[in-house]
Amino acid sequence: MRFKENKVWLAIDQDKKPVVTNGKVLIKYQLDQDYEYWVHENSVHPLDPPPSNEKPFKKKNRKGKSKKKRTVKTSEEFESIAETASQDAICIYTDGASSGNPGPAGIGAVLKFGKHEREISKYIGIATNNIAELEAIRTGLLELKTTELPVRLFTDSSYALGVLVLGWKARKNVDLVKSTQEIIKRFNDLKIIKIKGHAGHEENERADFLATSAIKNADR
Repeated sequence: MRFKENKVWLAIDQDKKPVVTNGKVLIKYQLDQDYEYWVHENSVHPLDPPPSNEKPFKKKNRKGKSKKKRTVKTSEEFESIAETASQDAICIYTDGASSGNPGPAGIGAVLKFGKHEREISKYIGIATNNIAELEAIRTGLLELKTTELPVRLFTDSSYALGVLVLGWKARKNVDLVKSTQEIIKRFNDLKIIKIKGHAGHEENERADFLATSAIKNADR
């Protein structure tokens, strides 16, 4: 099926009818992923016809790549995300969550490159939401084995964007901000892109789910 212009797997019962609970159906983006999503049944549709603006991701050819000057750019335009993410780049979508501020906190990240994809869901203990947002970015970048390929990192945190890119003075979390900035400097071509949270962007919603799930799982 299709959910918000993304292909998904839909759970069905023995009669081949969707499994519905409280008006929501169960979906997965990948069959082998550990996490499940319950979404409104009216928001899931057949695959055909595909949306006209759907673009596949291309696999990066790592040979013969010349080094580029490192750039860190930002964008407030939600509409530009699809164009940016369709480039031959590693895309990282991060989010942090805190149950209380401070309180039990978790981080989530979705990493995509060509056909490769990875999800990160980690409980980080008692922390503020701002710490969780920074730690999600830091963790996502540390997962990469190369600094030569272009990287596009998406965050919905104005705070993280400000202290990492826009020159805001960090009055708190100074060490974490500094260590994250040092990691950012390693990359030849890194763009940090500000997106709106809970605005229908699939990977951002997945990152949020992974962050909140880490907190819930830690309470079990």
